[in-house]
Amino acid sequence: MRRLRACLGAVAAVGLAAAGTTALIAGSASGATSALANRWYAAAPYLMPLDNDPPDAAAIMDATGLKAFQLAFVLAPNGGGCSPTWGGTAAVSSDTAVQSVVNTIRAKGGDVSVSIGGYGGTKLGQACSDPAATAAAYQQVITKYGLHAIDFDLEEPEYENTAAIKNEIGAAKILQQNNPGLYVSVTTAGTADGTGWFGKQMLLEAKSQGFTPNNFSIMPFDGGFNGAASQTGALTNFNQILQSTFGWDQATAYAHEGFSGMNGRSDAGEYFTQADFQTVLDYATGHHMDRFTFWSLNRDRQCTPADNGGRTSGTCSSVAQNSWDFAKYSVKFAGVTPPTSTPTPTPTPTPPGTGCKPAWSSTAVYTAGNEVSYGNHNWKAKWWTQNETPVASDWGVWQDEGAC
Repeated sequence: MRRLRACLGAVAAVGLAAAGTTALIAGSASGATSALANRWYAAAPYLMPLDNDPPDAAAIMDATGLKAFQLAFVLAPNGGGCSPTWGGTAAVSSDTAVQSVVNTIRAKGGDVSVSIGGYGGTKLGQACSDPAATAAAYQQVITKYGLHAIDFDLEEPEYENTAAIKNEIGAAKILQQNNPGLYVSVTTAGTADGTGWFGKQMLLEAKSQGFTPNNFSIMPFDGGFNGAASQTGALTNFNQILQSTFGWDQATAYAHEGFSGMNGRSDAGEYFTQADFQTVLDYATGHHMDRFTFWSLNRDRQCTPADNGGRTSGTCSSVAQNSWDFAKYSVKFAGVTPPTSTPTPTPTPTPPGTGCKPAWSSTAVYTAGNEVSYGNHNWKAKWWTQNETPVASDWGVWQDEGAC
């Protein structure tokens, strides 16, 4: 999957050599940053900060309202060893180029997640000796960038390696335990049936280790897909796999399920347009799924004949579009309407009484972590919602925080 990442990502070192901005020391950079609501990390599109003509993250934020980015990819060193690098060539420990991108995003009120793995290169799960050593390598990344979220992109060829997947899942569990509140997503290949044999084995490994991430996401592309209907069908089938593997009911499985698409022309020559994204977005929000993302922001712009020529590109989508059209669907998933002009601050409602949060409104949009008051109780939203009256329910959107 995502084969173009391997063949088009050979210029990572150029970005490092050109970077002249001095990064903040990791401790001070992370200490000054508050976590976003989980819904933003769930909506973060992938961005290669060193490869494939990286776009200006700040410009994307201004144009769309996007706040979160999924930076890709952390791998083992090309020369061997169990230490984190960007793309196999740039050591995380000495990085300033990616840190500069992170600082820019955070200065505008956003944040990042980091994705490890992907299709190309050697993964740390393959290179490290055991789950503890793998987790220690990833902990360096979390500490360096002060991360609140991390993505495990487990696909070919790594997920065909039983020992490597055991290391990755074990590391994910350790990081989840050692970093309270860390948002963890696991991304894997999609098929018409949901996911293939190796994807199912990965889920069984997670079950055997007692590991439950925020979501398991599939990538329904590069597998004979044809538009949104084939993708939503795969998501329905994957939901059934999650139910049967973990013993969840349908709603719980959807609450732990994610979609990771590919905008425009895929590696296999499939096409996914803005209309396809809207259909899948409607499916994801209608089923209260936990994640909606895509590969990639580097591709979220119009091709020219010179940079495309009818092939899949790492720097443009190969479909007719305006810049950042696809990013706007992630913004919608996060529960925020993309700006059509310069955004203006929204007034904060006055709390109705001592100890009570702002009053619930049937017309307001709420995202995960938002708090309201209703019926003399405070309530916290578990995911995106609108016009759903706060009521106590194990599987409902609202969590009762007690009387106020």
